[in-house]
Amino acid sequence: MNTILPADTYIVVNKTITDDIDRKIVTMLYQPIIGHTATNLYFTLFDDLLKKDVMSEELTHHHLMATMQLKLEDILIAREKLEAVGLLKTYLKKDHVNNFVYLLYAPLSIHEFLNHPILNVVLYNNLGKKEYDKIVNCFRIPKVNLKDYEDITKSFNNVFTSVSGNVFLENDNIIKKNKGSIELTNGIDFNLLISSIPRSMVNEKCFTDEVKDLINSLAFVYNIDDLNMQGLVRNSLNERGLIDKTELRRSARNFYQFEQGGKLPTLIYSKQPDYLKTPSGDTSNWAKQVYTFENITPYDYLRSKYKNGEPTLRELQIIEDLMVKQKMKPGVVNVLIDYVLKVNNQKFTRSYVETVAGQWSRLNIETVEGAMRTAEKEHKKLKKMLNKDKAVTNNKYKPKEEVLPSWFDKEIDNKEMSKEEEEELDNLLKEFS
Repeated sequence: MNTILPADTYIVVNKTITDDIDRKIVTMLYQPIIGHTATNLYFTLFDDLLKKDVMSEELTHHHLMATMQLKLEDILIAREKLEAVGLLKTYLKKDHVNNFVYLLYAPLSIHEFLNHPILNVVLYNNLGKKEYDKIVNCFRIPKVNLKDYEDITKSFNNVFTSVSGNVFLENDNIIKKNKGSIELTNGIDFNLLISSIPRSMVNEKCFTDEVKDLINSLAFVYNIDDLNMQGLVRNSLNERGLIDKTELRRSARNFYQFEQGGKLPTLIYSKQPDYLKTPSGDTSNWAKQVYTFENITPYDYLRSKYKNGEPTLRELQIIEDLMVKQKMKPGVVNVLIDYVLKVNNQKFTRSYVETVAGQWSRLNIETVEGAMRTAEKEHKKLKKMLNKDKAVTNNKYKPKEEVLPSWFDKEIDNKEMSKEEEEELDNLLKEFS
């Protein structure tokens, strides 16, 4: 993550033309993916442009902090989200005071967004089917039966005539509606892919930039490697040697559902974001446990708790709700899973989970360490209150020994982890990494 100081300057360059529809697209379609802070930053940068201007004056990031009432770290995270979805490009010139240039781009059109292989899937997963269908219905064109009507629209030459003596003029660098694109750094090896298909099967115009972008996007969303993508591409070739993009999308989705037992990709298969991970270097037992929570998906972590089985659909739905509705981070969900199973007799009940999740969400816990320390603190506080109440009613009461997570111990850094515990953590990460 790049470091920004309040004194660092920036200018905003408007690379596009936006209208009220664009604002609605950003709010309704992009915001469920990037969040309200990134959406607010996008509109705030537009506000930095004077009316009808295409470039702002030089401003400092302190100006942004004051305007948005946010910490600089939050602004940086929001900026990176805008970059990721193609609404913003950032350029940096390093000096004693760093200088940034922010290029603003228009959102995709409604049709482009709702047919995008990545954005459309993420929107569906973040909102759920009911809310997703509501949004799509807002943009559907009503069907009008024109069977008994005649098209009487005039063409241009029916209305206007050509006048001699005029010269065609070209104008360069005029502002237009420029849209950013999503960039994926790790993609399919197209040299390998193309060489694997016999030339007789492929048209020379088959692998356009648009087709390559689609293949990379599908590989990312459905976690398809080079070898499996070769087969999917071959099966999507039509009689002209071109890729049927609709068929390729369908094949990729069916492949994923077959591999995942009918499930479509969801956030439960993602890991803790890098910017929220603990810096490496610490070799303590506590750090090993933190590393495990940060580098495994919630699905895989819950699956590891089963000896020879799979999590139930109900349990997976609970986890997905935590990440979609509660906006909890994957590593934090892993801590919650471990905590709830240990203190609730291996039962992953929705009521218990949501009670803990609600508190953690209100405390805005995003890091694994923050979740672990909060769980320990709150559990000890609750236990103390319960023991006090029971002691009043029965001074002979002896609380039975609880099974608690191994990290519920302030001395964990100083304790030796058993060989069995070390092997369990190592095997867990080897199996699912």
